[in-house]
Amino acid sequence: CIRDRLHMNEVQSEPILFRKKQNNIEIITMNNPKKLNALSNQMLSELQYTLDEISKDNSIKVVIIKGSGKVFCAGHDLKEMISSQTSDDDGKKSMIDLFSRCSRLMLSIRNMPQPVIAQVHGLATAAGCQLVASCDMAVAGKQTKFGVNGVNIGLFCSTPMVALSRNIPRKLTFEMLTTGEFIDAKKACAIGLINRIASEEKLASETLKLAQVVSEKLSAVVKIGKEAFYNQLEMQVEEAYSYTGMVMAENMGLKDTQEGILAFLEKRTPKSK
Repeated sequence: CIRDRLHMNEVQSEPILFRKKQNNIEIITMNNPKKLNALSNQMLSELQYTLDEISKDNSIKVVIIKGSGKVFCAGHDLKEMISSQTSDDDGKKSMIDLFSRCSRLMLSIRNMPQPVIAQVHGLATAAGCQLVASCDMAVAGKQTKFGVNGVNIGLFCSTPMVALSRNIPRKLTFEMLTTGEFIDAKKACAIGLINRIASEEKLASETLKLAQVVSEKLSAVVKIGKEAFYNQLEMQVEEAYSYTGMVMAENMGLKDTQEGILAFLEKRTPKSK
């Protein structure tokens, strides 16, 4: 079903964003195939609103983000960016605003309690590649290409490199940023940008399968774990161990956790989950 805040694109009759709930999994579809699902001002706005809304919905346990048409996302809308350059001062202000809103969106994915999975096909470039790197997990079709190729047109992908450099090795990130060359799904999986590869025919089902496995876990525990995962990454090792020890101690205090452990020890199904 299509629901909630769905605005119409100026150049198409269909909504620019679809939402579909399948059990406790929310599937978000970027729907502007004529512009390769570019992260335009409208697309950023709709994605931000939707993620903010989902983060407050306890009935949703996992989120999938995908794109319609031939590609996942080709980055920012370059025509829209150029048209905003009315003067040097105004142009700079509009660009700072654009990249600030984009950064907020990427951080929202990290900060929301539900795990977010990117379902990637065709192409994920520049801010589109940033979106993949910002998601907690990603599944990609075999033919998918990934790149941060802004350098090819004179615009270094500085904001995309923040997420990318926190996903893959430093030297590989720098090579992608400075050469503008694309990598295929096989290499993206080998270096840790994506989790799994699927045939184009099975991409949706494989992504949903991963989401379903995660959705079956205790949502309170997944929320605790996701927050702790990203927090400890920013800490020194000693601090990280101290912090995660406290997190596990608090986790042990949950009644459902205690029941889960007892059920495991007694070789029975937990009474609640």
